[in-house]
Amino acid sequence: MSNNAKTVWEHKLGNQEYKNYPFTFYDKNNFYAPFASGSAKYDTMIVIPCSMGTLRRIANGISNDLLTKAADVILKERRKLILVVRETPYNLIHLNNMKTVSEAAGIICPATPSFYSQPKTVEEVAQTVVNRMIDLMDLENDSYRWGN
Repeated sequence: MSNNAKTVWEHKLGNQEYKNYPFTFYDKNNFYAPFASGSAKYDTMIVIPCSMGTLRRIANGISNDLLTKAADVILKERRKLILVVRETPYNLIHLNNMKTVSEAAGIICPATPSFYSQPKTVEEVAQTVVNRMIDLMDLENDSYRWGN
């Protein structure tokens, strides 16, 4: 979790509950983190939210911090990279960067909710995006399915 992600969490959710999760947090310049190497065998990486600046660095192979280095590793090892882009509208530079990442087998998944399940609350709307991430990670997910 980047420092920017922590700031976004605190601003949007009004708390620091990420500290309650049993995760190890790595400094953004700690290239000794396990996922900075392909030998660690992580099979999936999700960047959520993914800013256009982070997308640009990943698309152009600029591994100047742990997040972009880990994304570079995932791509070079032909594993699954999912970028949940959050900014709109897109300009041509954004679209070209998305194209570049897609051509490198990355998945661009805008944080766009679906309404097939007729969500009734803001939380249910947001859950449609979360369910999509779970599906893209190939994890078991008992969410709404079209046609069921």
